[in-house]
Amino acid sequence: MLNIIWVSFFLIAFLVAAGQSLFFGQVQIWSELTAAVFSSSKTAFTISLNLTGMLCLWLGLLKIAENAGLTNVLAKGLYPLFKRIMPEVPEKSPALGSMIMNMAANVLGLDNAATPMGLKAMEQLQTLNPHKDKASNAQVLFMVINSSAVTLIPITILMYRAELGALNPSAVFIPILLATSCSTLVGFLSVALVQRLHIFNRVVLGYLLGFFCVVGLTAYYFQSLPPEERLVASSTCGNFLLFLIIVVFLVSGLIKRQNVYETFISGAKEGFDVAVRIIPYLVAMLVAIAVFRVSGAMDWLIIGFEKFFSLFGMNTDFVAALPTAILKPLSGSGARAMMVETMTTYGVDSFPAFVSSVVQGSTETTFYVLAVYFGAVKITKVGAALPCALLADFAGIAAAISLSYVFY
Repeated sequence: MLNIIWVSFFLIAFLVAAGQSLFFGQVQIWSELTAAVFSSSKTAFTISLNLTGMLCLWLGLLKIAENAGLTNVLAKGLYPLFKRIMPEVPEKSPALGSMIMNMAANVLGLDNAATPMGLKAMEQLQTLNPHKDKASNAQVLFMVINSSAVTLIPITILMYRAELGALNPSAVFIPILLATSCSTLVGFLSVALVQRLHIFNRVVLGYLLGFFCVVGLTAYYFQSLPPEERLVASSTCGNFLLFLIIVVFLVSGLIKRQNVYETFISGAKEGFDVAVRIIPYLVAMLVAIAVFRVSGAMDWLIIGFEKFFSLFGMNTDFVAALPTAILKPLSGSGARAMMVETMTTYGVDSFPAFVSSVVQGSTETTFYVLAVYFGAVKITKVGAALPCALLADFAGIAAAISLSYVFY
């Protein structure tokens, strides 16, 4: 599946560029495509380089947490759930603690912590995988949950809206929360269906109910704050929790009488190795995405969507936000740039800008997550991970558009 999609990006880009060159005389498209190939290759390396510091920091801290027994405590608390959705992962596997910490960081919007923790979990799951080049069921489910992860505090999006002068920067908070919850739920259910997991029991339903209660209470709390206080409160909450996690890890290590500095260095060394391993996978994916966008294929796709929805007499005010929706599964930086461009073009308080912001927060960058997580453990056969993740993306984006009409 991944092989076909990767090659398709190049073929479609070539055909669209050839059409523009032959029929519209846009011969400069070939130099733009070539420039995109080289610049995106450089970008992939830069991303890996920037990830190195974060990986070293968080994998070092995670090593302290593991040795202090924190990950085991977390694993025991959620093992009844994971026993049913990931039956092949044993109770004492350190992967359980790493996955839980990764998901918690995603929920809190702590991206800098989530990625290193997720990569550590993927490596630990790989030790349990009997087929090293093919994703296991547990790895598929973990990847799909990551690519559609619920974010309770979308700090970055709120900050962009505030910087561009939105009257109420946090107006998108509730629709983002609902849209990303929809994305995660669809992703989880699709994997459960494919893997024939027995999820309709009191344990799984109880955990899901508890999760959505937390989401609902968080939404209620932030919604109850005055609009001008929500951005400050969410940013302060996220930064406080991030630093609190670091302090808890270090103090736990001292309580267990670890040499926390040496333990940190030992774990941090693993971060550099992981960063180097993911470079080829990022280069392959980002180059394909770049040529697809630069060729003009993205523009033709958006025009096609507009014509299609117009045939059914639908309101097409949201079409201006579709570039963000289409780029989101492909490129996080590209989608973020399109969101800002939509805000500046139509106005930060316009409907297209509102939709673009909700879409940006509704789901993750699927192809990036897939390249990084599976690339770190050298998995090339991703199984149901990609279609299930894309289905979750579609659900999140559709929910984001629908909810924008309700909340705008």
